[in-house]
Amino acid sequence: MAKKKTLKEQAAEILQIAESHGVQSNYFFATTFKRYQTQIRILDELEEKINEEGPLVTKEYVKGRGNVYTHPAIGEYNKTSTAANQTVKTLIDIVKTLRPEDENEGENLKDMMSELMADD
Repeated sequence: MAKKKTLKEQAAEILQIAESHGVQSNYFFATTFKRYQTQIRILDELEEKINEEGPLVTKEYVKGRGNVYTHPAIGEYNKTSTAANQTVKTLIDIVKTLRPEDENEGENLKDMMSELMADD
């Protein structure tokens, strides 16, 4: 079984592919990639919190009665996951749009991003 790559290793590979297409220094690629890394870090922290505290929380009211609710971090996790998935699509689009016409290696980035998302 292949060793699971760290996020840092995967990020380095994504940057290598972007560099091979000449887009790593592009403002839109750089800012979008930075945003994606932030989203992944947020997802990791939310996941850790959910794992520590469980998926349910209890709110107690004045009379001491408690109501059980879904952990609020789950909703934020789902929102951030959706945003991160959209960011991946944007990164792929940036590479595809900015690469020279005769290249078809953009599929490498798409494959890597699919692998990255599957590992999470």
